[in-house]
Amino acid sequence: MKILVISDEVDHLIYSENIKKRFSDINLVISCGDLPYYYYDYIVTSLNVPLYYVFGNHAPPPKKREDLMYMEENTPCGTNLDNKIIKYKNILIGGLEGSIRYNWNPKSKQYTNFEMKMKIMKMKPSLLKNRLFNGRGIDILVTHAPPFGIHDGKDRCHTGFKPYLKFMEKYKPKYLLHGHVHLYDNNATWQTKYHETTVINAYGNRVIELDL
Repeated sequence: MKILVISDEVDHLIYSENIKKRFSDINLVISCGDLPYYYYDYIVTSLNVPLYYVFGNHAPPPKKREDLMYMEENTPCGTNLDNKIIKYKNILIGGLEGSIRYNWNPKSKQYTNFEMKMKIMKMKPSLLKNRLFNGRGIDILVTHAPPFGIHDGKDRCHTGFKPYLKFMEKYKPKYLLHGHVHLYDNNATWQTKYHETTVINAYGNRVIELDL
């Protein structure tokens, strides 16, 4: 299975008339957030594949159609993964939205480390159930912000979440996919192995392949 992972920036190699030719073998699209609705709509309509997403930290009130993705729990073209684990074919995919709290804007998707730990606790029943019936808790964790110390920034806004480290150590997902940290240097590190998990910064887009 080939998965197109997108985040943070509209890529004009995707948002183009050549999308079907370039990405004809894509089976699934995953978004790590902070992208406009029209972009998701264009990708899903063009490729005719499912979309799963989490919200980023930028969630403005809807002013036009392309803003609606930020406000709706489930849009016609995608499924919100936040605090859920779904099974797509044989792949277990879960999500955690938002970034570290850097201000007190009530409309933004921001959390303290403690609040994120509590969000993860809400996923525990699903993780344990999956271990019992599927032999593993989760295959892919989709987040917006990175884990603490892995691909994160030095400023408060782009600091990663510490609970993600414990999550990877305990539940051993194959991938943790995130965005939030913009990459402008082609030599910047975008993939890191942490224990048994491959952490990928999906800024722009990445393509990963999984065996079912």
